[in-house]
Amino acid sequence: MGADLDRTGDVVDNGNDGEERTFGIDSGDSHGSESGSDSGTTGRAARRDEAVRAAVEQGLLSPGAPMVGLLDVIGIRESAAELRAAFDAVTAPGTPVLHAFAVKATPLVPVLRLLREEGIGAEVASPGELALARAAGLPPARTVLDSPAKTPAELREALALGIAVNADNPQELDRIDGLVRSATSRSPLGIRVNPQVGAGSIEALSTATATSKFGVALRDEGAREWVVRAYLDRPWLSRLHAHTGSQGIPLSLMVRGVAETYALAEEINRRVGRSQVDTIDIGGGLPVNFGSDVTAPTYAQYARLLSEAVPGLFDGRYGLVTEFGRSLLAKHGTVVARVEYTKSAGGRPVAVTHAGVQVATRTVYAPGSWPLRIAAYDAKGRPKEGPAVVQDVAGPACFAGDLLAEGRALPLLEQGDYAAALDTGAYYFAHHYAYNSLARPGIYGFVPGDDGPDGFASGGGGRTVFASSGGGRTVFATVREPQTVEEIVAESGGAHASALTALRTPDRR
Repeated sequence: MGADLDRTGDVVDNGNDGEERTFGIDSGDSHGSESGSDSGTTGRAARRDEAVRAAVEQGLLSPGAPMVGLLDVIGIRESAAELRAAFDAVTAPGTPVLHAFAVKATPLVPVLRLLREEGIGAEVASPGELALARAAGLPPARTVLDSPAKTPAELREALALGIAVNADNPQELDRIDGLVRSATSRSPLGIRVNPQVGAGSIEALSTATATSKFGVALRDEGAREWVVRAYLDRPWLSRLHAHTGSQGIPLSLMVRGVAETYALAEEINRRVGRSQVDTIDIGGGLPVNFGSDVTAPTYAQYARLLSEAVPGLFDGRYGLVTEFGRSLLAKHGTVVARVEYTKSAGGRPVAVTHAGVQVATRTVYAPGSWPLRIAAYDAKGRPKEGPAVVQDVAGPACFAGDLLAEGRALPLLEQGDYAAALDTGAYYFAHHYAYNSLARPGIYGFVPGDDGPDGFASGGGGRTVFASSGGGRTVFATVREPQTVEEIVAESGGAHASALTALRTPDRR
């Protein structure tokens, strides 16, 4: 199979072709020892182990609180710093660069506030995401609005605030035309294009295919000339945006998408006769290695590949916007769930936990594309030892496919133990799927040591928990409270229980 198992059953990528397709890394992307390296890997795993133990000791995890989401604050800060450093290393001094976090990846206000503190802005794609960014204190100048279905009200709000907007299609540009004529706005405006360079291994996340719903398809008949003419006719259009995809996209394909967009910007400016397009938004989408704790590919690797393939993008003539999401948060989140029961079916052990389709929807419905590593912890939250036993790790939902992992070799899970789904900091526990009206888990950020980061562990009204764990303290802060059954009832129309029975058809008395 080309992969080994470590003591917790984690899959360690040995470079097998199947792993490469899953994680979006192709053989042409290797660039020396940096590829697949991560000096913080050991520290990240150690912090995670200590946090799980502390969560059990302090009661964040218990029979009455059988599932939590944990966020590694140090890891998030490190990822933000690595992103900034990677592009600083290849960009001409003084070049305006905005790294805008794709809010869809982890739509949590405290996360956005933390990233803001680390110099990261926000890319939003709905009124809700914009509201989250504003609640986190993100200024309009560091916010970008992208969406294929912006309403007139959304556009008016963005233009009134001065938020950057990328028009997705000709009809939307017509709407913006009317708004620009009727009001003054400071918003940088541009057009999103689809370079149509092809798909990666996950079709649903490949946004630069021939038939993608996003942007203006550049290779369709007449489309490229329409885009150029749009800029010629609108001196206020100053940005160009493209996004090739995310998980499953090889770096070589991402680089091709950026190169095509850069070439179009050059053509527009040449036709206009001036530097009208002054900023290129290259989107995000750096894939994540779900096979081990190693970060691969890295931001530094991607930035260097871009600088070699498209050097003009970094020479100071263009401002730069990025929109990374999953790659900033995935490695720094963990879902931990209590094993409620164990059983055997068909001769294979099954651990029934409280984490399933409601927090890991993509993994449950498409396990081939979204496999998750599972780590085993004992009832005290300590890494579980013992021989590897092939077993299933199941969730609580009422359908047979609700499995976090199937046929996975792990130390045998027993009743009262904990199963942790790793690399779940993006698109997992913050994206609740209310199957069986299962409650949303509480989410807690953590740091090791005697003190938490200023403004996070003790700020914003979050509950702070100090847990003795080994030689130091683990500090937790509430990011999102666990959902109550009363809140489930309220969200399900509890205040309108008689609404339908009160309706009467004309022939009923």
